Amino acid sequence: MSSPSRIFAARLAGLPVFDPLGDQVGRVRDVVSVLRGDGRRLRVVGLVVEVPGRRRVFVPMTRVTAMDAGQVITTGLVNMRRFEQRSSEVLLLAEVLERRVELLDGSGTATVEDLALERPGPRDLEVMRVFVRRGVPGGLGSRLRGRRGETLLVHVDEVRGLLGAPAEAQGASLLVATFEDMKPADIAEALHDLSGRRRLELAAELADDRLADVLAELGEEDRVEVVTGLARERAADVLEAMDADDAADVLGELPEDAKETLLQLMEPDEAADVRRLLAYDEETAGGLMTPEPVLLGPEATVAEALALVRSSDLSTAEAASVYVCRPPLETPTGRYLGLVHIQAMLRVAPHEQLGSILDTDVDGLPPEAPLGVVARRLAVYNLVSVPVTDPAGRLLGVVTVDDVLDHVLPEDWREQDDADLAAGGGAAR
Repeated sequence: MSSPSRIFAARLAGLPVFDPLGDQVGRVRDVVSVLRGDGRRLRVVGLVVEVPGRRRVFVPMTRVTAMDAGQVITTGLVNMRRFEQRSSEVLLLAEVLERRVELLDGSGTATVEDLALERPGPRDLEVMRVFVRRGVPGGLGSRLRGRRGETLLVHVDEVRGLLGAPAEAQGASLLVATFEDMKPADIAEALHDLSGRRRLELAAELADDRLADVLAELGEEDRVEVVTGLARERAADVLEAMDADDAADVLGELPEDAKETLLQLMEPDEAADVRRLLAYDEETAGGLMTPEPVLLGPEATVAEALALVRSSDLSTAEAASVYVCRPPLETPTGRYLGLVHIQAMLRVAPHEQLGSILDTDVDGLPPEAPLGVVARRLAVYNLVSVPVTDPAGRLLGVVTVDDVLDHVLPEDWREQDDADLAAGGGAAR
């Protein structure tokens, strides 16, 4: 394999991986290592590479022909089975970076910020040196807050605590930095693959809104573990940052006392929306709906509506339609009049009023309508969202197609990639 004499592990994160013809096959997400026979050194055995379809696969070092700070070249022969970490394996980026270690010269502790990979022989690649920052807990996050410490590049034999469970909480700011270009669903998959303790350390480093998006993509067991592992005030802040329907899904999975405690800590307006959703069965229109669709009155213009749906806070499904009602324009609204599809708005002048281009053929569903009825309505009318109304015709909320898919797909669909779902099950290396 062609590579520099020393490679720093953290710099491999996100590097493109190419086949011999120059076609990109994926990106590096971690470095896999195992203990050498003497139990003291970590030998690199491969890379975790994310390929199209959100699948993470194992690429052994025997398949890597070149590796440097800009790219990784493989033989092109990649086993596409999903990577499953073995008990003997250590993920350098996820499990070792930002670990607190003891310096054996007696000068105290330090935080691991990178790992130098070197070749003791023609075929081996091992962790030979450790780049540490002396005496500063929290790694990168602490430095950004103005706390700096001396940096050292020391031999791996000069530190204690590089392996095994860390004696204290391990930082995750460097790991978070490697996720900067990833979508919430991809971060959720990476978080699912971590140990429970490391999962909570990563959650602690994510910003509230980012963690809110990730929680919405996690499976039930993982998100319950994360929410219950956060400080109660932080958990309430994250729930407030979530869409009300997603927050209701999370709270609905918690014990009654924990659910009520978090609702009490949330802002009253945010909690009121969530409580309203929790009153319905989760597989009914009321339990599936979001109580905050895009709402306007019939006198509003197309220009006003287009300005609203441009918001980056809206999902694609939410931004596809504007719901038109009589005042009040907060759910439950005044009488529901109809909806206007974004495509219809693009066909008329900006000054046109929404009342003149209403689609009145889409009737509201009662909140008790079961999941099958909601899915059928979406399919029959080729819609991405449907209204939910009360007996008086007031709009209560909107069910979007993504919320329906969450309940129609297999329960563990978030933990499988595209190829696994197509094959009807998971695969392991």
